[in-house]
Amino acid sequence: MNLNNQKIIINIDDRNYPNWKIDLKNKLKNLKSNNLEIDSRNIDLSCKDISEIIAIANQYDCKIISFCSSSPKTIVSSQSLGYKSQFIFENSSKNISEINKKNLTFLKTHFHQGTVRSGEYLESPGDLLILGDVNPGAKVSAEGNIIIWGRLLGIAHAGSKGNSKARISALQLRPVQLRIAKKVARGPKEKPHFGLAEQARIDSEEIIISPLETT
Repeated sequence: MNLNNQKIIINIDDRNYPNWKIDLKNKLKNLKSNNLEIDSRNIDLSCKDISEIIAIANQYDCKIISFCSSSPKTIVSSQSLGYKSQFIFENSSKNISEINKKNLTFLKTHFHQGTVRSGEYLESPGDLLILGDVNPGAKVSAEGNIIIWGRLLGIAHAGSKGNSKARISALQLRPVQLRIAKKVARGPKEKPHFGLAEQARIDSEEIIISPLETT
């Protein structure tokens, strides 16, 4: 734990415990603060996991105000629930080695920060992570998954080389067109669910959109 005048940062880890929840509870036992940030390292946390962290903190009279992580899924989940979130790059050789053991595709992830504007085109040979909106008239494509920490309003094509297991996730999925592998669909007309990130994937030969945490 790191302490400064304004905020206490708690690192949660599952390497020395059966799971990260036990680690979190142990660190909150002797702590009372209304100004906590959770550093979840490279642990993938869903919206359900984030809600559970908040509930655990409440049990110890603590309040979570923000998250930081090297996991795109954790960043999208925490941001979709309205928490301030910071994406951390893992760049030490030790950390990269650990990430490689967990996910060999991490190093192929292409990162883009900022809005993708009309007329612009982004392509990645692996996964594609965008911190910003994809505007109408813009197109993004990846051979793997596409994760957008913002609104998808343009065209997105995941699994561009035929990977039908690829997925497209965003805080708001209202694209002109969605493509996964060879499947094509138009964006939904319904208003998005407030506070829930959305995900598109292939199920029964069709592209379906659902809240991110349900999959």
